[in-house]
Amino acid sequence: MTSINTPVKPRHAASLVLYEKRGNNIYLLMGKRAKAHRFLPNVFVFPGGRVDTEDALHDAVAPLPQQTRLALSKPGQMSHAIAAAAVRETYEETGLVIGEEKGGNLKGDFSNLEYVARAITPAHNPIRFNTRFLMQDARHATGELGGSGELLHLQWFSIEEALRMPLVDVTEFVVREVQELLTNTPHRRKEYPLFTYYNGKPLIRRQSL
Repeated sequence: MTSINTPVKPRHAASLVLYEKRGNNIYLLMGKRAKAHRFLPNVFVFPGGRVDTEDALHDAVAPLPQQTRLALSKPGQMSHAIAAAAVRETYEETGLVIGEEKGGNLKGDFSNLEYVARAITPAHNPIRFNTRFLMQDARHATGELGGSGELLHLQWFSIEEALRMPLVDVTEFVVREVQELLTNTPHRRKEYPLFTYYNGKPLIRRQSL
């Protein structure tokens, strides 16, 4: 049994930022978590969820780019499972397919996934996640927007709209990081942000590849 003073071990999780470029504007696919959710109720988030054991066995039609694979996990053992979880959760929560889907059997195409950042829930939280955020151009996704209904008000929001919505600090950081990557920063980076907390306050470090 975990002591009341012992932090809960974070579960591995993955989240996918699907974006569209419309002229000079960037739109992100986001939805609102219902108030009944134990974790992050009543805030807007990107599709995502925890990494399941089965994700390591996911039959993908195309692997991760080497840069993304190495950035996701050193020396890379978990990268495939993280990518699979991001693609699977996106399909379940939005109805959009990244890869191929036949009869409910999803085979992900990981070849266009880019790593954005990693975030770890504060140590005092009873529910904790070690989440890797990825992004991908929505041109590489197919299907009709719908999904399981877990995310309410699921739609495309401009960067400006997203930053005016109810967001937790991690989500706001990822929105701004994606904006920076798509407008100013070359995609091939040598450092990646890790969003953590120290004494209850956000602490952002940059980790080398």
